[in-house]
Amino acid sequence: MARFENNYNASNIQVLEGLEAVRKRPGMYIGSTGSKGLHHLVFEIVDNSIDEAVAGYCDAIEITIHEDNSVTVCDNGRGIPTDIHPIIGVPAIEVILTTLHSGAKFGGSGYTISGGLHGVGLSVVNALSRKMDVLIKRDGYIYKQRYEKGKPVTKITKNGDTKETGTSIHFYPDPEIFEDITFDSEIIIQRLRELSFLNKGIKIIFTDLRTEEPLKKEFLYTDGLKDFVLYINKNKESINNKPIYFENKRDEVVVEVAIQYNSGFSENLYSFANNIKTHEGGTHEVGFKNGLTRIINDYAKKNGLLKENDGNLSGEDIREGIVAIISVLVKEPQFEGQTKTKLGNTYVRGIVESTIYDYMEDFLNENPNVSKKIVDKAISARRAREAAKKARELTRRKSALESIALPGKLADCSNRDPSQTELFIVEGDSAGGSAKQGRDRNNQAILPLRGKILNVEKARLDKVLSNEEIKSLITAIGSGIDEDFDIKKSRYHKLIIMTDADVDGSHIRVLLLTFFYRYMRQLIEYGYVYIAQPPLYGLKRGKEINYFYDEESMNNYLKESEKKWSIQRYKGLGEMDPEQLWETTMNPESRTILQVTIEDAIRADGVFSSLMGDNVEPRREFIQENAKYVTNLDI
Repeated sequence: MARFENNYNASNIQVLEGLEAVRKRPGMYIGSTGSKGLHHLVFEIVDNSIDEAVAGYCDAIEITIHEDNSVTVCDNGRGIPTDIHPIIGVPAIEVILTTLHSGAKFGGSGYTISGGLHGVGLSVVNALSRKMDVLIKRDGYIYKQRYEKGKPVTKITKNGDTKETGTSIHFYPDPEIFEDITFDSEIIIQRLRELSFLNKGIKIIFTDLRTEEPLKKEFLYTDGLKDFVLYINKNKESINNKPIYFENKRDEVVVEVAIQYNSGFSENLYSFANNIKTHEGGTHEVGFKNGLTRIINDYAKKNGLLKENDGNLSGEDIREGIVAIISVLVKEPQFEGQTKTKLGNTYVRGIVESTIYDYMEDFLNENPNVSKKIVDKAISARRAREAAKKARELTRRKSALESIALPGKLADCSNRDPSQTELFIVEGDSAGGSAKQGRDRNNQAILPLRGKILNVEKARLDKVLSNEEIKSLITAIGSGIDEDFDIKKSRYHKLIIMTDADVDGSHIRVLLLTFFYRYMRQLIEYGYVYIAQPPLYGLKRGKEINYFYDEESMNNYLKESEKKWSIQRYKGLGEMDPEQLWETTMNPESRTILQVTIEDAIRADGVFSSLMGDNVEPRREFIQENAKYVTNLDI
């Protein structure tokens, strides 16, 4: 056996002092050095200002993106303390900005409730900024200090008198850390709107100075969560025009809930803990569901709307068409789950459940007309669920050895490793034929769809599962649907929608995305769904052909080329032979595919409701607002 020199001793142990660890491993603190991590910097500072607001010391926050992609966050809170720390011997602001796990959130006296990264937020932003300027107004003075890459480069100084209080942080993200330091104003706007809904009465002003005419948005919602559900439901037909709302404080837990039902079939439940969106739910969400299910069943039986021998309505039935916001404030939140966005405090469940039951009982008794509509909708949902039960069984694919056959139109691949395989969902048999001939049979499967699939935005699950094209799609993917969905059973880790570059192709693409979003959302969340980008033009001269994906790049090429070319506009995938389709659209080495993501589920839900719902006006407004961005539209 080979022997190696044993030189592993204390000298091999590397100690990273101060904020060096943050700069060395930024992903551990902000998730990534991509767009998500970059925007996280803004949200961490804003969360500090929100904490001041929750504590009752701040009612205005301003966020500004400057021309150079630096950001200023300013509030009118108490101002970060500047006096000398009794133990460390330096100004408190310096301790907060240069030390992990420091701040008033840990002692229990500065903040009763707080969000953010639990005390590491401001110091992490400082560490990942090439420069940070801090301005503090408190105790009658204006204080200033500058930091670079996490270290103070000036001493804190007094710069005049003031009667105001507050903190202003101006930071410059470090291009040595981040892949790109360009902020997306839309991502920031969505989060600021959300925070404004969650914290009623706080004015949040956003300004983007990078455009010729500065973009300015102001958020102030006096009714908080009630305004939130009305915003989500704005394109839908509501059952209770006035949202159900209640707030309760028990054992240092604040529970705030707003509910509004609509005539649709989707459940939209959004939960928050200390202003942090709990994507994976948690004890507060479980408490809400249990409390709502119990009280609706008790009310329905007590008032003869549900017979004793009918059995109970399920939670799924009761939540059909619901839009609900659950927000809790917890003194010591425990976050769990894959993304640390699942609330784990067990005692919160009971508090939320009893709160929901008690307050909903009062509402139902006081509003019998609305109550009957809610119960009737749940009973109707149960009938549809029972009708869908048999149809669902037909779509389940438990293993490759079972009797459930794959759809005959599917040209499957030979590779059985899902992480290596991809399914092309192709519009029409003609394009499907070309795709089958041109594909890599080892890892590329082809499923041609005939015509347009059902618009699931306007249909319950029983009708969805009776649609032949959708049944073929579900069976081919193999992951099940809705409550039976299991991401681990997906037979492909790339689902590529490949449709024609025309109006019908765009419509089919939206129908498919609506289906995935409503019934197989995890496929999108896990990054499995893609959109193929076939070329729009081909420049041909003899045997030579060059492909272009937009008109501008083709025209630029024509200007620079001294040759004469014949131009071919590809309106349909069927116009390309198998070799061309492979070379331009299917070959992993040369193709371009767009990954579908859900940056903001609330916004996505609104878009699908606008485009695919019953109301015409929101759809017209969406088209008018976005028509200027459309190119290559075939009439």
